[in-house]
Amino acid sequence: MSDPAAPAGGPGNGPGSGPGSGYRSVLRPGLFAGQVHWVTGGGSGIGRCVAHELASLGATVVISGRQAGKLERVAAEIAEDGGRCATLAFDIRDEEAVKAGVAKVVAEHGPVAGLVNNAGGQFPSPLSAIGKKGFDAVVANNLTGGFLMMREVYAQCMEAGGGAIVNMTADFRNGMPGMGHSGAARAGMSNLTMTAAYEWAHAGVRVNAVAPGWIASSGMDSYGPAMKPLIRKLAAAVPLKRMGLEAEVSGVICFLLSPAAAFVSGVTVQIDGAASLGNAVFPLAEATRSAPFDGFHRAVTPEALRP
Repeated sequence: MSDPAAPAGGPGNGPGSGPGSGYRSVLRPGLFAGQVHWVTGGGSGIGRCVAHELASLGATVVISGRQAGKLERVAAEIAEDGGRCATLAFDIRDEEAVKAGVAKVVAEHGPVAGLVNNAGGQFPSPLSAIGKKGFDAVVANNLTGGFLMMREVYAQCMEAGGGAIVNMTADFRNGMPGMGHSGAARAGMSNLTMTAAYEWAHAGVRVNAVAPGWIASSGMDSYGPAMKPLIRKLAAAVPLKRMGLEAEVSGVICFLLSPAAAFVSGVTVQIDGAASLGNAVFPLAEATRSAPFDGFHRAVTPEALRP
C-alpha cells in the first residue's frame, strides 16, 4: 500500500487551495476530517473525482483497483492538492484478496467511515451475442465484487462502529439495451442496497446507491472508436440536452456519505437529467437553462467527446 504524506497546510477546501482553485465542493470544509473513506475503482473516471472531493473535504482517502499505476497517479494528484490518499491494488472479485485488503486498511488507517463501491465495468453487446463467460465476468465486476466489499467492511469495522456505504449502479430503470448483462447486475446491486440498508440499520450503517446516466467520463473511451458516433449523440436524448459531469455524481455521493443524509438509507438516486423518464413518442423541447456544476478542477473531457 502506498500512502503519500499530506503536504503542510492540510487538505484543499475550495478557492485558493491546490493547483488552480482546487476542488469546488458545495459541502462545508473539513466535513470528513478525521475519517477514512474508501473508493473502489478510484484510479479513473467518477471514482477519481469522488476521491478528490472526499480528500478536499478532509478525509483520508483509500483508493483501490487492479492497476497500481493508475492509483498512484491519482494519489499523487491528491497529495499535490494538499490531501491525503493511500492506494491498494487488488481484484474485488477475489474473496480472499478483499478480506485481506479490508484487514490491511483497518489495521493501518483505522475504521472505514465511508465506502464508495464504484469499481465495475462492462462491454457493449446485444444479449444474443453474450456468452456465459462474458455475462459472469460483468456480474462479478458490478455485483459480486461490490457485495464482497460491503460484507467485509461491515464485518471488519462498520458493524461495531457504524458508517455509510454508497453503491454504484447505472441507469437501468427502463432496461439497458446493448448492455443487458450490466443492467442485470446493476439492478441486482440496487436491490442488494435495500436489503443491506434494512439488515444493517441496527448497527448505524446506512446503505444507498446512485444510478448515473450518461456522464462525460473517461469510461466512455473504454468502448473503442466504433462507439464514438453513438456517444456523441447521447446528449440529444437527455431532456436537459447535455451529459452529466463527474462532479455532479460525486456531489450526490458525498452528500449521501454526510451527516445531512442521516435518515436516508436504502434508496437509489437517479443522476441522469431525467433521461430515463420519457419515451420516443413525446418529443423533447430544446433546453437552454441547464448549467452544469463543474466542480472538479482536474476533470478531463473524454476523447470520445472531443472535436
